[in-house]
Amino acid sequence: MQEQPLEAFTREPKIAYFSMEIGLSSEIPTYSGGLGVLAGDTVRSSADLKLPMVGVTLLTKKGYFRQELDDSGRQIELPDEWEPRMFMTPLPERAAVSIEGREVMVGAWLYVVESVTGGRVPIIFLDTDLPENSGEDRGITHHLYGGDEAYRLKQEIVLGIGGVRMLDELGFEIKKYHMNEGHSSLLTLELLRIHKRDIEEVWDERLVWDAEKVRGLCVFTTHTPVEAGHDKFSYDLVQRVMDELIPLGVIKEFGGEDRLNMTLLGLNLSNYINGVAKRHRDVSRGMFPGYEISSITNGVHSFTWTSGSFRALYDKYLPGWANEPEIFVRIGRVPDEEIWAAHMEAKRTLIDHVNRETGAGMDYDTLTIGFARRATAYKRADLLFSDVERLRRIGTGRIQVIYAGKAHPKDEPGKRLIQRIFEIREALRGSINVVYLKNYDMALALKLVSGVDVWLNTPLRPYEASGTSGMKAAHNGVLNFSVLDGWWIEGHIEGYTGWAIGPPPGVPSDPEKDAEDLYRKLEDVVIPAFYNDRKHWIRMMQNAIGKVAYYFNSHRMMRRYVTEAYIR
Repeated sequence: MQEQPLEAFTREPKIAYFSMEIGLSSEIPTYSGGLGVLAGDTVRSSADLKLPMVGVTLLTKKGYFRQELDDSGRQIELPDEWEPRMFMTPLPERAAVSIEGREVMVGAWLYVVESVTGGRVPIIFLDTDLPENSGEDRGITHHLYGGDEAYRLKQEIVLGIGGVRMLDELGFEIKKYHMNEGHSSLLTLELLRIHKRDIEEVWDERLVWDAEKVRGLCVFTTHTPVEAGHDKFSYDLVQRVMDELIPLGVIKEFGGEDRLNMTLLGLNLSNYINGVAKRHRDVSRGMFPGYEISSITNGVHSFTWTSGSFRALYDKYLPGWANEPEIFVRIGRVPDEEIWAAHMEAKRTLIDHVNRETGAGMDYDTLTIGFARRATAYKRADLLFSDVERLRRIGTGRIQVIYAGKAHPKDEPGKRLIQRIFEIREALRGSINVVYLKNYDMALALKLVSGVDVWLNTPLRPYEASGTSGMKAAHNGVLNFSVLDGWWIEGHIEGYTGWAIGPPPGVPSDPEKDAEDLYRKLEDVVIPAFYNDRKHWIRMMQNAIGKVAYYFNSHRMMRRYVTEAYIR
C-alpha cells in the first residue's frame, strides 16, 4: 500500500486530468482499452517530466470484465474484482452529489505514480461504495461502462461534478481542467455554478453564467470519430437523474437543444480543443463545423511499452532514452546483430507464453503477425481472412498469427467476429497456425507488441482516431503493416518504417481493394523481406525505432499539451 501524505500535492496549483478510465497495471483493472491506457501513459509521462498534475477517475471495484473464451470462441464475461487497499490509500474526505433527488456521498482513494526522476503525480479514484449510501448508489462506481444509460449518466455525474467537488474538499487549487473525452464534461456545469456572477452586477440574467471564465479553465480532448460513439442523454433522463445545477435552458445552450451531447458540452466550454491525430482533427472539424479543433497526436510511454531485452539494449547504447525518447534517433549506433538478438529474446518470451496457454506449437523462426485490440466490427480483425484459400497459398509454412482482444459485452457483432476467427483457425489448421489469446490486458499487450515480427492494423477508414498499439510495437523494432488512418498516416514511410494497406487517406475505403493490397504486399514484399533479406529487415526495424518511437511517445505529447493547451 502506498502511504503518501496528501499535503505534499496541494502546495502548488495543478492541472486536473479527468478520465473515465486510467490504465496503470493489469492488477488494477480500471481500464478497458486504448483510452484508459493512454490516460495511464499521460500520467506516467507527467510524473517523469515533473508536471503539476492530478488525475481524477472512477474506482470501478469490479473492473471492466475478465474474458473467457470457449472452444468455439464464444466470449464469457466474468467479474474482475480487485482489492483497492492493496494498491492505494483511502482518504477520509467526502464530497456530495445529488442523484435522483438523493444525496450521494463520494469517497476517494489516493494512488501516487512515482518516477525515477523524482516526479510524483497523485490520482484520485472516486468511490460511492460507502456505508452511508444506499445499495443502489454504492454500485454506481462498481462497473466500468456497465449498466444502462441512467447508470452511465450517474457515473458521469460522480466523475465530473463529484470530481470537481472532491478536489476542492482535498484542498487542491486547479488552474486547468483537462477532459479526456466527453465522459467528464459535466464538470463544466459545476464550474459554471461555482463561477456564477452576482446577479446585481449584470444587466442580463443570462450573463450570470460566466462561460468565458469556464472556457479559460478547460481543455477538451476528443477521441471519437464515430457519431454514435459520443455520449448523448435525453433531457427527460437528465432532469430525472441530475440535480439542477444551472437552468435547463442554459444546459441546452451549451450541450445541445434536443439531447445533452457530452462532446458538444466539452467543445462549447473549452478554450482549447484537440483531436488525437492530424487526420482525426480533420474528421472532427467535419463532425463539428465551426469549432477551432487542433491536433496533438497521441504517444505512448516509452519505458512502459519497451520489453526487457530492448530496455537493456537501449541502456547500453542510448543512455537517457527513457526520459528523452528523441535519443532514439541515434539507433544507428546499435549493431544489427544485437537488435536482432533483443527481438528474438522478446519473441521467444511471447511464443513460449502462447504455447503454454494454448498448446499451439508455434515456433520461433516463422514470421509472426500480431493483431490485438478491441474486438469491434470497424477494426476488421478478419480482413486477413477475406480469401482463406489465397491466404493458405501465400502463408502455409511461412506465417503464424496471434490475435487477442475483448468485445464489449453489448457488442454482438464484435463477439461474432471473435467466433469467426476461431472458425477460420480451424479451417487453416495444418496450414497456418492461428491463435486467439483470452483476456487481453496490459501485461499481455507488452508481450505481443514486442514479440511479434509484424503488427497488423486494418480499421475501416476514417474510424481510427489515432491508435497507439502500433507505436508500442515500433518501440520494440516491430514493423507496422497498417491501413493509412489515425497516427499511421503520420508515421508511415512505405518500405522504410513499415507498409501501408490500401489506398491513400483521401480515397474512400474499399474492403475488396484493401484485402487485395494486403495479400499482394504480404506475398511479394513482407514475406520475402523477412526470409530473404535480413539486413533490410533489421534496417527497417532501426527506422521504426529512430523515426517512429522517437516521435510517437507521450513525453512529446505532454510537452505539446503544456505549451499549446495548459499555459494558454
